[in-house]
Amino acid sequence: MTTSASLPAGPVTEGSGGETVTDRLVEANRRYAAQFTDPGMDARPVLHVAVVACMDARLDLHKALGLELGDCHTIRNAGGVVTDDTIRSLTISQRALGTRTVILIHHTGCGLESLTEDFRHELEDEVGQRPAWAVEAFRDVDQDVRQSMQRVRTNPFLPHKDDVRGFVFDVHTGLLREIDPAS
Repeated sequence: MTTSASLPAGPVTEGSGGETVTDRLVEANRRYAAQFTDPGMDARPVLHVAVVACMDARLDLHKALGLELGDCHTIRNAGGVVTDDTIRSLTISQRALGTRTVILIHHTGCGLESLTEDFRHELEDEVGQRPAWAVEAFRDVDQDVRQSMQRVRTNPFLPHKDDVRGFVFDVHTGLLREIDPAS
């Protein structure tokens, strides 16, 4: 499998004139835009689905779920945790843009499994201010998916809660494993 992961993350100096990763991405966008044609879509997802997932770079959600451009709203954050901001995005997705289904995807080997809330204290010691947000670290990925499903299903701002399902994506096999909310 070829990815850009093997390329240097900092400034590239060998024959590139000091080009940064951001410069490389902007240039890739120029090539993309040169061949881009407006698909004529609006912001409403064709499948009326919102996917909440971890930001982990190993998750290619569109490929893993067989999705095309315009099929879904994708909301990503560290851990795929249902936070206040996730609820904000889901509320807008449902109430203003017509989604009715919510799919939650966590994954094996998540970095949040190795953190604790002490991370906030360490940040406070380093910068002199404690973050207002919780780390939302967890030890049991299945239980964290259940908690996320419960947060969606009990939120008063979300009108569509009858089709909320949670999964764990295995980063080694690419398979989804559905989590029973009642277990």
